[in-house]
Amino acid sequence: MIKSSKTNSTANASKTNKPKEAKIPGQNLPSCLWMMAGVVKKKTCNNYYDCTSCRYDAAMIKKSATGRHLSWQDAMRKHDSRDRTCRHTMTRRTGHRVCPMNYNCARCDFDQIFEDSLSPAAIRSTMDLADIKGFTLAKGNYFHSGHTWTRIEAGGILKIGMDDFTYKVLGGPHGFDLPLIGQELNQGKAGWGIRQKENFAGIQSPINGIITKVNHKIRKSPELPQQDPYGKGWLFTVHNSDIKNTVKGLMAEEESLNWLDQEVKDLELMIEDILGPLNVDGGFLRPDIFGSLPGLGWNNLTRRFLGS
Repeated sequence: MIKSSKTNSTANASKTNKPKEAKIPGQNLPSCLWMMAGVVKKKTCNNYYDCTSCRYDAAMIKKSATGRHLSWQDAMRKHDSRDRTCRHTMTRRTGHRVCPMNYNCARCDFDQIFEDSLSPAAIRSTMDLADIKGFTLAKGNYFHSGHTWTRIEAGGILKIGMDDFTYKVLGGPHGFDLPLIGQELNQGKAGWGIRQKENFAGIQSPINGIITKVNHKIRKSPELPQQDPYGKGWLFTVHNSDIKNTVKGLMAEEESLNWLDQEVKDLELMIEDILGPLNVDGGFLRPDIFGSLPGLGWNNLTRRFLGS
């Protein structure tokens, strides 16, 4: 009985030393690493765990350097070695993992590799575009069959937009019906809309998540997404704590190139039904295809390529 009592006591102590869950009851935002380590009682993270650009993190580091409190790393080092959870596990960006480097993240190969793979766009000085018969596709982005894209940026931010193909087929948009901050998106379901004069199309969301920021510039300049679909023409950002599985069902690299090539071929067949056989010289289709060939039908185009 005495032995059993000690065992239970040890188990309870171990549970007590474990980092706090990455959620604060009643809050939509995840908790800050400083809270999970037990340095502060209550603090949410509103920077998607991009600590390098977080003012709060910078201020807390300065205070810890003066001895006013522990750093979150030193607080975690006080835990039993079995409970020294990797910061990427604490932020729910990877499965369970014990920190093997005693929270010296700068010396951890796993940490550096993980950050590089999590944020491929952040390490590109210029965007790498592929071209298929005049339709561009941004390499490093993840694509949905409804011609929307997702890009993983620093801090686990998921940026969403629509591809070059959409704007060149339908013509320059006259406006967007964008979702509101805090709105929940469901993959494959209409999450926002695009307007072209009297025509409207609902757009399928490429991923699940919660809207965290909307690109308000395109409300005043709806032509911006057409001019720079993968850059300044982004539509909004989304938060989803399970990034790996969120983009798992989307297309990337060679798969996305093959998909776009087939989409262009299907578009050419639709045009041939109206104009007859096209030239086979590898020429490019002109932008605003619907504006030039309204006989293609707005509903036919959006149903076939946007799934709306």
